[in-house]
Amino acid sequence: MTEKIPKSLEEIPAEVIETDLLIVGGGNAGCFAAIEAKTKNPSLRVTIMEKAHISRSGATAAGMDAINTYLRTDKGETPEGLVKWSRAQVGGGPIREDLALSNAKILNETVDMLEEWGLPFLKDEEGHKQLRGRFDVSIHGEQLKPIMAEKAMEMGAQVFNRVAATNLLMDGDRCVGAIGFGVRDEKFYVFRAKATIVSTGGACGIYKSPTTDYSSAHHQTWMSPFNVGTGYAMGIRGGAEMSSLEQRWVATRTKDFSGPVDTLSVAFGCMIINAKGEKVMQVRYADVGGDKAARFYRLTAPMTEWLEGRGPTYIDTTVLTPEAAHELKEDLLNERPSFVLFLASRGHDITKEPVEIYGSDPYIVGGHTGSGYWVDINRMTAVPGLFAAGETAGGNPNKFVGGCGAEGRLAARGALEYLEKVKLPPLDTKQVEKEKERVFAPLLRGPEYDGVTGIEMEERMQRLMDEYAGGIHQFYRMNEERLDHALKNLKMLKDQTKYLYAKDLHGLMNVHEVIDRLDVAEVLVHHLKYRKETRWPGWQTRMDYPEIDPKLDCFVESSRDPKSGEIKMFTRPYEQIIPGDRTKP
Repeated sequence: MTEKIPKSLEEIPAEVIETDLLIVGGGNAGCFAAIEAKTKNPSLRVTIMEKAHISRSGATAAGMDAINTYLRTDKGETPEGLVKWSRAQVGGGPIREDLALSNAKILNETVDMLEEWGLPFLKDEEGHKQLRGRFDVSIHGEQLKPIMAEKAMEMGAQVFNRVAATNLLMDGDRCVGAIGFGVRDEKFYVFRAKATIVSTGGACGIYKSPTTDYSSAHHQTWMSPFNVGTGYAMGIRGGAEMSSLEQRWVATRTKDFSGPVDTLSVAFGCMIINAKGEKVMQVRYADVGGDKAARFYRLTAPMTEWLEGRGPTYIDTTVLTPEAAHELKEDLLNERPSFVLFLASRGHDITKEPVEIYGSDPYIVGGHTGSGYWVDINRMTAVPGLFAAGETAGGNPNKFVGGCGAEGRLAARGALEYLEKVKLPPLDTKQVEKEKERVFAPLLRGPEYDGVTGIEMEERMQRLMDEYAGGIHQFYRMNEERLDHALKNLKMLKDQTKYLYAKDLHGLMNVHEVIDRLDVAEVLVHHLKYRKETRWPGWQTRMDYPEIDPKLDCFVESSRDPKSGEIKMFTRPYEQIIPGDRTKP
């Protein structure tokens, strides 16, 4: 079937949907938000806008082999203990301890809900959920996302699949919904809502991937390549306050594939070694805790070995017995089955040859770090009526699957309390028409237009960020002059977005994805520039400021003026509510 390309805005149908609660992004946090809202008030109109299809969307789309945060209370674990561990994992913070504690208090209840809905958990001899690390519990998680999606729909949430969000719908400085377009039906969608939760996941594809081959594998990354930072970008354009974007997430992954490493190291005890066979964490990082070193050291240490002439680096799987190797591959089939095929294609016997590892490109992902929206205890952002959950909400690192689900529930509770007090204003038709024109302009330029494609601009942005804003090919290092160069050229790229064009609806989606990534990239570089210290090596390494500056023991914040586009940088103080040494779990 040939896709009909409209020749004017008048040919593009529009649909206005009115709801009580709009959830933008139907991933893990979005599904839990919908379920919680319908549980609290079954008569509530709950609507999910999803770019893909809810049954297989988001970061958990392909499945998982573990839930990385769960409290085994029979072993003495407490919510306060989880907060202390999370705080130590990011080198003592800063983290929002109030958010982390409220999340931890409903964490087990949230994870147990998955088991009630049919997700298989492995059990130990006493019938408890089987641990594979201090807070990790093992699952057979290939059906994790379909299970969550089915429950959200069963509860009565109305789902609009294949609708890409483009901007918030505003009433002055208040959010009253969101706008998007159908990537299959060519419709323009306007969702009017008393409260809106953004749960679109993190931002991938801002930097060039170490495995990128633009001819065949444009988005061969560890993180979900479809999570492009749209949730952040909409808030940035709407004047929301963003927090800690400079605390990027950098992962160590199997080289040439971006396969999982934690399964090998945490669950099966395989050590990181260098080309000389040295156990990297014990030899060079013993002073920061050996194998229990702060997460950014454990994740970026292999790249330091490369930089200093001791690469390649590996995860030493040769310590595994044949039985353990077989069990490992079974676990991988629950999360990254193609990795097993990758090893098989190379004839790789992991009991005889270690698996090579390498760093990933950096991501902005608030489920792992503290980056995202600044939110209050009810998960409302600085924009009234706009809430954030999961990877979009900042301040609370190490949430992972269980914590993002818990945060979805907390955001729903906050949104329900808020929407009881407000009424929807009349629809601002001028705002809607302006957004419709912006959204479809690249498509209406026509197939014969000689402009810039989304993929061309994305490649330029990724290379720029990689070389000047601390990407993998620069070993995550940056300085003031490089960051200034990045800002100068990002401004140029943003100005050139007026030349972007699309030949079809899929291309139009790609165009808006790169526009969103550019908005996130610009704010990110301002954050990296403002933090004149090195607080998280690898995640945030300043060559010109290699030490920690005690004066910057705080949150770095930003907000962009919706009219002028000017980005304001400022700080918020760190507030410790859990006593103890912040660097120790």
